[in-house]
Amino acid sequence: MTIRPRKVLKAIAAGLMAVTIASPVLAAPANIGGSLSITILPAAGEQANAMRAGMQIFQLINAMENGANISQNGLNNSAGIGQDGLGNNGLIYQDGVGHNATLNQTGNNNSYGIFQFGENTDVDVSQYGNDQTGATFIFGF
Repeated sequence: MTIRPRKVLKAIAAGLMAVTIASPVLAAPANIGGSLSITILPAAGEQANAMRAGMQIFQLINAMENGANISQNGLNNSAGIGQDGLGNNGLIYQDGVGHNATLNQTGNNNSYGIFQFGENTDVDVSQYGNDQTGATFIFGF
């Protein structure tokens, strides 16, 4: 095994940079607020089909129809879905307080889910084209 000093120095520099950037965040008061989001954009094919199936199962469990669905639990939430095309499936699920979400789908056979939890998160997603799939999970605190 060969150790390359340049790669080791780059790794150390990257680690120091991450600690420097993160240290003000770690020292901030707990009531500062913020959010953490995860967006999943699967490749076409089996991954996209699995995500579509997962969203359809979620909709069945929650007594929703295919097409455009919004479910809100909490206060002061707002959401809207716009669709232009055939076979689009949009889902916005909000649980908490003060969430805002919009989903615009232009094209055919697109599928997207927005899932918001906690408080005060904002998400705006647009899909243009055909056969796109994705999901965003966002947690506000």
